[in-house]
Amino acid sequence: MQAAQSTIDQHEVAKFEAMAAEWWDPNGKFKPLHMLNPCRLDYITRQIAAEFDRDLSSDAPFSGLRILDIGCGGGLLSEPMARLGADVVGADAAERNIPVARVHAEQSGLNIDYRHTTAEALAASGEQFDAVLNMEVVEHVADPQEFLNVCAALLKPGGLHVCSTINRNLKSYGMAIIGAEYVMRWLPKGTHEWSKFITPDELYGFLSKAGLNPVDRKGFVFNPVSWSWSLSDRDLSVNYVTAAVKPG
Repeated sequence: MQAAQSTIDQHEVAKFEAMAAEWWDPNGKFKPLHMLNPCRLDYITRQIAAEFDRDLSSDAPFSGLRILDIGCGGGLLSEPMARLGADVVGADAAERNIPVARVHAEQSGLNIDYRHTTAEALAASGEQFDAVLNMEVVEHVADPQEFLNVCAALLKPGGLHVCSTINRNLKSYGMAIIGAEYVMRWLPKGTHEWSKFITPDELYGFLSKAGLNPVDRKGFVFNPVSWSWSLSDRDLSVNYVTAAVKPG
């Protein structure tokens, strides 16, 4: 049990358990994720489609693919993946998130395998996936390298790992903490710890050391005029996302 929980930061888990009931409230504590979700879904679906040669305009384009949404929360990513035909496992270390996710999936007519578990426990049981979605999680774990090692172990050869997180610099401190938590009050104070943020080069290094081949990275950029997010090839200064492939 100790080994299976090695990268879990219980303090971080407690933060998200306290907000569990608000996952599907677009104006609640997860408003930033609801705003970002269309942009990150666009990136994720395009990466999966390219890697597995799927046509996104077809019915159930991800049929036959097994996808893990690690740190699934209330299911904001799991549900769209299921609608695209994937066999989805949504896993979260915060126990209170799972009932919320299950109820919403049932109400939406979706069959999603939600589990209160960890990446380590899934790997120990021999689970394997075509794609692992690791979105806004790595900055909340106790040991990012070990966590990514486990995520890599969960991938089938040729599998795709998509990971988003927050850069570590003065701009990210101003926007992700001062702006989001203190000025806009989108998130409770203390949701993020700046020291846990990870630079793109650091994340690429972690991924490579885990045995994955990083193939792409993009920035998520917020436009305060249009009040929307977009992808950027150049601006990775705050939020960003990476794609990596397991050899074989």
